[in-house]
Amino acid sequence: MNLLIRNLSRLTTETELRELFEAYGSVQSCTIVMNKGTNLSKGFGFVDMPKAGEAKAAMQSLNNEEISGNKIRVKKAEPK
Repeated sequence: MNLLIRNLSRLTTETELRELFEAYGSVQSCTIVMNKGTNLSKGFGFVDMPKAGEAKAAMQSLNNEEISGNKIRVKKAEPK
């Protein structure tokens, strides 16, 4: 299941995000979307967790949690 994580701190790294979600299960990929011009985070990213049960547990536990001073929002990403 691909999860959309919004309202990330601009200082949060992909490693930190991966470790946060790995506490709930296996993470296939983790990407923070970056601004090409400034190479700074746009404040959102995606985490792909292959097992739906683990992804749902992570979504329920981490949604509205404060990470690096920001309350993040976690939901299922809509397909393109």
